[in-house]
Amino acid sequence: MSEAITLNAIVRKDVGKGASRRLRHEDKVPAIIYGGEAEPVQVTLEGKAIRKALESESFYSQIVNLDIEGAAQQVILKDVQRHPAKEFAMHMDFLRVDATHAVTTHVPLHFINEDACVGVKAGGAITHARVEVEIKCLPADLPEFIEVNMADVELGGHVHLSDLALPEGVQLVAMLQAEGHDLDVASVQKTRGAAEEDEASEEAGEE
Repeated sequence: MSEAITLNAIVRKDVGKGASRRLRHEDKVPAIIYGGEAEPVQVTLEGKAIRKALESESFYSQIVNLDIEGAAQQVILKDVQRHPAKEFAMHMDFLRVDATHAVTTHVPLHFINEDACVGVKAGGAITHARVEVEIKCLPADLPEFIEVNMADVELGGHVHLSDLALPEGVQLVAMLQAEGHDLDVASVQKTRGAAEEDEASEEAGEE
């Protein structure tokens, strides 16, 4: 697991578009904390700290420790509104977490052993159908990522959600639904050049 991320936050009472613009000019990011039994709280975060946190993959899926004027609160990031052109964070949504209640969030997929993949060695190329999955688990069981081992996937083969090796206590939200949600994660297909060579070989054989 990566090192826990801690951010300092200040409760803000001035809300609205004008107030948010003023905060951003001061290199601060407005945010909201919601969920649980407490009322939503509007807070302000330091822009420099947020930019650094956004560079870490774990920030998007792991528990974040917020220090709200001396009061500790554990949260997970639920949404980041970015500037359409400059990509900096304009507003953030955080969900409170409770150690005794399961959380639902997205975590990234890490594809490993792609160079050693049986299908790749046979002339195929790997296609990623998705790069993250939605999971449900207790906060203590929340993984930073889930690995997808491509080593034994043959040419023409597929990896589905049901093929993933999940950490203990972690469930895939899609698999908790009705049948038909065992979605594709990755596949190994012939490259266009290899397919054309096969077609040429078949035509030559027929002649």
